[in-house]
Formats: sequence, C-alpha cells, structure tokens
Amino acid sequence: MGSRRDSRDGKPHARNGEQKRVRIAAEAARIMADEGVRDYALAKRKAAARLNVLRQHGLPTNREIDDALCERLQLFHGAEVAQNARRLRQIAADAQRFLAPYEPRLVGSVLRGTVTPTSEVQLHVTADSPEDVGCFLQEHGIPFALSERRFRFGGDRYLNVSAYQFTADGVVVELCVFDSTAAREPPLSPIDGQPMPRASLREVEALLRN
Repeated sequence: MGSRRDSRDGKPHARNGEQKRVRIAAEAARIMADEGVRDYALAKRKAAARLNVLRQHGLPTNREIDDALCERLQLFHGAEVAQNARRLRQIAADAQRFLAPYEPRLVGSVLRGTVTPTSEVQLHVTADSPEDVGCFLQEHGIPFALSERRFRFGGDRYLNVSAYQFTADGVVVELCVFDSTAAREPPLSPIDGQPMPRASLREVEALLRN
C-alpha cells in the first residue's frame, strides 16, 4: 500500500528525476574536466547521450553542472587546479597591463578558478570600434584570429561582438570587444543567468597575492 501511495504522490518519480540530474551533472562535469569541453550545453548533451537519457526534460542546469565541476576539480585535481589558476591569472594580468588603453576585465573560468587544461583567458575590453583592437595587436606584431561571440543581457536582449584570439605563453587569450555603452552593463552569465563577474587588473593582482 505504501509504495502505491508513494507512486501516486509522485515521490519515486521525483527521486528518480533527481538522481538522473545528479548523474548527468556529474558526467557533464567529467567531460568538461577531462575532455576539454567548455560549453555547458554541449557537455550536457554528451552526458545525456552517454547515459542513454533520451528525453531532454529535467536535465541539470548549468549551475548544477558547474557545482559538480568545481567538486570534481577539487576532489581529483586540487593542487593542479590551484597551480593552473595562478598561472592563468598571471597571464591575464600581463595581458591586462598590455591592453590597459582598452580597460580590460577578466571574466570566466580563470576568474572563478574552475580551470581545466584547456581553459582560456577571457577578457572583456572597451573600444570605439573592434578594428581599434585589431590595429593595436597588429602594431605590436601579435598574430590573431577574429571571430564573433553572442552575449545575452537582461530583458532577453542579445549582442554579437567581435572576439580576437591570440596566444600568450601557450595559452589562448580571447578579447571580446564592447563599445563604451555596452561595456557599462555586464552580460549575463551562462551559468546562472546573473550579471557576469568582471575583474579589473587591480582585482586580479589581489587574487594573485592571496
């Protein structure tokens, strides 16, 4: 009787759903940590496929996957993560000094400290036009690739911005270029939908002193 009553109440189904979310989040975290996948949605889809979960309803959120990723990194790669985070933050600080005219701000996994072997240094810079940044890199003899990134803002507003990628000390540094108006409003984080944390050079230097 008790099991039938629980079934009617939906409790076993709820428990099974929660267990599924935890398993998918853990597998997605493993994929991101060990296979170099940086996109949460892609890692989620890969994890669901590997666990033979065909329905897309009830999958873990990006926040749940990021929490699982943090837990996995600390559990299996704690010392290595701390060392890599410090190295990448030092590269970020050096790039911020170099790019000082464009008010660079560090964002993403390097700022959070949830770094993997394939993590990139991601900087938001401010310029009157994207071409200004490209010319600056060219003047200093820095080869780069140019692409585009799409960001979401409050009110379901979207903005495509130019993104320059170059390599420093074997690490990819990406510069997303915002104009002065867009730079005043941080885009929303793909992890939790909140305004994306952005750190100035002074704030990154403070992290390096800790």
